[in-house]
Amino acid sequence: MTDSPSSRLDRTEMRSTKATTDDTRTALLMAAPALLGLLLFVALPFLLALIISFTNLRLGSPLPLQFLGLEQYRRVWLDPNFRQALFNNGLFALVMVPVQTGLALGLAVLLNRSIPGIGILRTIFFMPVVFPMALVAVIWTIVYAPSANGMMNALLSAITFGLWQPRDFLNDPVLALPAIMLLSLWQGAGFQMVIILSGLQSIPIALYEAAAIDGSNKWNQFRYITIPQLRNTLIFVMLVTSILSFRLFDQVKIMTQGGPNGATTTVMYEAVKASFEQQKMAKGAAMTVMFFAIVLIITSLQRVLVPEESSID
Repeated sequence: MTDSPSSRLDRTEMRSTKATTDDTRTALLMAAPALLGLLLFVALPFLLALIISFTNLRLGSPLPLQFLGLEQYRRVWLDPNFRQALFNNGLFALVMVPVQTGLALGLAVLLNRSIPGIGILRTIFFMPVVFPMALVAVIWTIVYAPSANGMMNALLSAITFGLWQPRDFLNDPVLALPAIMLLSLWQGAGFQMVIILSGLQSIPIALYEAAAIDGSNKWNQFRYITIPQLRNTLIFVMLVTSILSFRLFDQVKIMTQGGPNGATTTVMYEAVKASFEQQKMAKGAAMTVMFFAIVLIITSLQRVLVPEESSID
């Protein structure tokens, strides 16, 4: 007795459903460690900070713990130091996102070649990413030494044939933040470069061959093939760079301590200072929550204004 077509179809659907269920279980099992880590080290601390931000918690204070509601957020928003820090963060991100993305794109295009020693060059450009930021900040503090023999002052003097006068970069209100930007650009461009390089290598070579046959030059190939094909990769890189720019802390803490006159202070620096130096845990928590909301809004706007393109097979 042979099976009817309907019974064979039912068995096929059952096997497909079972396979899908097994795949889902396997995926959840493999993702469980990462999800547990996010829960323990991201979600729970943020929830704790949110709860603390509604109180007057202060370490070592004899005053009883009180619920203040949104009062702590009002105080933080009216704090001129917080507003200055927020402005510095925004300016830093406004400069770093396009400049670092453009530099990483240029490096990726230059290193996307099959020539002898290309692996060594890629390693050299990526190497700063591996170094701890604390070490990088200490080294660049020496580079920015204010004397005429300081590396940066000596380099600028040589380039301008002696016209450059030695400057104290990290204590100059105008030059301090650009100095930190230059350090961050040098240290972080390699990370974005690797991501863009992987995107470049996924572009079908047939597109370039067809364009060459049609007589398209290198610039037109870059403009009409490379950039459109890298759209999603570049959007991802800009989002990551935006988030990392708003997390600016280590360089400021080690190199300038927020100075001079608040020229380099950031929200992360102010939050840490409020929590541990001033022992105002509730104030620091409120800054953190507000900053998280601001960054979330900015990144969401980026996703809305520059949506990714869905791939079509």
